[in-house]
Amino acid sequence: MKKFLLVFSLFFLEILVVQTAVAQKGKYVLVIHGGAGTILKSQMTPEKEKAYNEGLNAALAKGQAVLEKGGTALDAVEATVRVLEDNPLFNSGKGAVFTNEGKNELDAAIMDGKTLGAGSVAGVTTIRNPITAARAVMEKSPHVMMAGTGAEKFAAQQGLEIVDPSYFFTEERWKGLQRARQLDSLEQIKKTDSLSKKHAALLKQPENRDYKYGTVGAVALDKQGNLAAATSTGGMTNKKYGRIGDAPIIGAGTYANNKTVAISGTGWGEYFIRLVMAKTISDMMEYGKLGLKQASDEMVMKQLPALGGDGGLIAVDKNGNVAMPFCTEGMYRGYVKEGGEKVVKIYKE
Repeated sequence: MKKFLLVFSLFFLEILVVQTAVAQKGKYVLVIHGGAGTILKSQMTPEKEKAYNEGLNAALAKGQAVLEKGGTALDAVEATVRVLEDNPLFNSGKGAVFTNEGKNELDAAIMDGKTLGAGSVAGVTTIRNPITAARAVMEKSPHVMMAGTGAEKFAAQQGLEIVDPSYFFTEERWKGLQRARQLDSLEQIKKTDSLSKKHAALLKQPENRDYKYGTVGAVALDKQGNLAAATSTGGMTNKKYGRIGDAPIIGAGTYANNKTVAISGTGWGEYFIRLVMAKTISDMMEYGKLGLKQASDEMVMKQLPALGGDGGLIAVDKNGNVAMPFCTEGMYRGYVKEGGEKVVKIYKE
């Protein structure tokens, strides 16, 4: 009789475990960002703030629609980032910043937490939606990263939309390049010219500091319990020599692993690369047994500024917990969860 009761108890417990797992897998989460930097309410017009909020909400709605129907986290983050790439308010795709040579050079990466499959493109100039090219690299090639004209050739062969480089142009970003070039020129002579020092100081005012930053990203947990991450960027205004940041570097600005977390970063890419930001947070969670908030705060709020960098990231862990830490004045960010809970924010609280 005791043996029967023990077997029955174990059977009942197994059913509860399975039911709990199924219940947890039925919930989805989508988190997005549109870049971090010196974002102050005093420097934002009501019209522009409304436009940014509408852009973030449109991106969330696109990805949520995928997840609501039971779609994959991978499909959701790609669809979400495509919306942001097509919005000239953000520094990815149309509206991307200009290099020192007056070009738009785009980077993007995507990662599947279920398989650890990943793909990225870097320094592309003719692919309308680099995030879709990154996914093609992951799924239709034996490689993880492609760059420059080779990546563009591959994208064309895969039937992706190819555009003239002029498609990415916006007047605001072009003016941003001119200001950055001015600053470069003034920096070279300010040591001996007090007037130039004054002009350089004016150019370095907070409203102009965002020229360093601007990336978009999305992370998601789908109803099947799978994680995915996607990041896309135009990089830094006035960048030179084929500079590549953290966004297309798997483990630095983009990472997803079903065992732990999905992360997309934004900020000063050189520092994210040096800290291997995203993978380090995942490792702290997997091997150090830290929670998402503790691990992400340690890296973004302590390690990043201690090294001299700044920025932020978005993350969702395997249990649906969300983190959006940043050590700048603001970060365009938001999330939506199963059941309708939605948050969209811009400024530091």
